[in-house]
Amino acid sequence: MANITAAEVKKLRDATGAGMMDCKKALVEADGNFDEAVSILRKKGQKVAEKRADRASSEGAAIAVVNDAKTEGVLIVLGCETDFVGKNDDFVALAKSLAELAINCNDQESFLNTDFGGMTVAEKMIEQTGVIGEKVQINDFKKLTAPFVGAYIHGYKIAALVGLASGENSADVVAKDIAMQVASMGATTLSYKDFDPAFVASETEARIAVIEKDNIERGRLGKHLINVPEYISRAQLTDEIVEAAKTSLQEELRAEGKPEQIWDRILPGKLERFISDNTTLDQEKCLLDQNFIKDEKQSVADYVTSKGNEVVSFERVALG
Repeated sequence: MANITAAEVKKLRDATGAGMMDCKKALVEADGNFDEAVSILRKKGQKVAEKRADRASSEGAAIAVVNDAKTEGVLIVLGCETDFVGKNDDFVALAKSLAELAINCNDQESFLNTDFGGMTVAEKMIEQTGVIGEKVQINDFKKLTAPFVGAYIHGYKIAALVGLASGENSADVVAKDIAMQVASMGATTLSYKDFDPAFVASETEARIAVIEKDNIERGRLGKHLINVPEYISRAQLTDEIVEAAKTSLQEELRAEGKPEQIWDRILPGKLERFISDNTTLDQEKCLLDQNFIKDEKQSVADYVTSKGNEVVSFERVALG
């Protein structure tokens, strides 16, 4: 039997990330042959992976990487089973190394087939499943290309990329601000113009039903009733609807006895409130229509425009 030295064990551990005892056992079984020991550890990983295939890998690390030219970015989620493993420094370091590779790939399939220290990324996932004893896999992969790309990572739980139309006018600050917005507020689309009409109609019906049901209970308890909106998206507010709302507001001012000469100072605010009350879907789901988290008095679109730029795309990944 070969005499296994501490240096050989350390070399195998550095190459695979396996525990010291696992590395020593593999080297003993392989009679000191390094490559054979690596193969033994991989086979162990395959067995563990098969046993844990049905386990959820909802914990892990979300990583964002942008290339040096700041024209491409990639997001990955390296998943595992427990928060304990996901927060481990070695696990996060592995996720970062994988993301650095991912920036050169166009999709998840090519990424999984990319070489990672003499094995594919997919094989590395199997190896790490055996090393860690938990299911380890790539849960998400998203790529973004734009004239200027910025990123933000929130506690390795959420990661976001934002693409801007220009790299000028403090684009790095603007991109990070908006990436933070994407991470925290969870927009799903850029603008209400991207919504499918059928989706808006379905959401309108569902939201009104929820409010009406809630109002029944609020009425029973003697609480103030929530306003039931007729619309929920700017996509529904045609010029005719907005004009009709304006006319209705004018009638309200007349009924209240407000002098017509001051209507022009009151109407804009009331009309803005009408639009706000009837665009709740946009404010939740559309990045440009959300209130800017650093200054809720302006929208994201207004903030970016004030900086002389434009958001052209974004991506977001999260654990779970």
